[in-house]
Amino acid sequence: MPTGKVKWYDEEKGFGFISGDDGQDVFLHANALPEGKGSLKGGTRVDYGIVEGRRGAQALSVTVLEPAPSVTANRRERDRKPAEDMTVIVEDVIKLLDDVSNQLRRGHYPERATATKVAQVLRAVAADLES
Repeated sequence: MPTGKVKWYDEEKGFGFISGDDGQDVFLHANALPEGKGSLKGGTRVDYGIVEGRRGAQALSVTVLEPAPSVTANRRERDRKPAEDMTVIVEDVIKLLDDVSNQLRRGHYPERATATKVAQVLRAVAADLES
């Protein structure tokens, strides 16, 4: 059976592609997924059968060999920011959110650009805390 990695898969559309170890891209339909799997993440190693469909090679009977590597799981303890640095960052985030809270109390949402930057900061701090 050929092996490869899931290139991408869109759960809503019910299809994606596998990049075979031989360099061939193979169409992946939801019907070929293993029982109980509604989706596969990009980078997941799989083996599969191939059938020639109307539009080219199509995967059949996909079996997951290795789950896709998790970005968060790959960060090592030594990659974490020191707790002292995170303390300062969290205090700055509190001040930032306090400013947003004051604007909301006055009945005004922050400007779109400001709201976007606050959201980006929160995501980045969350990622640092999870690592």
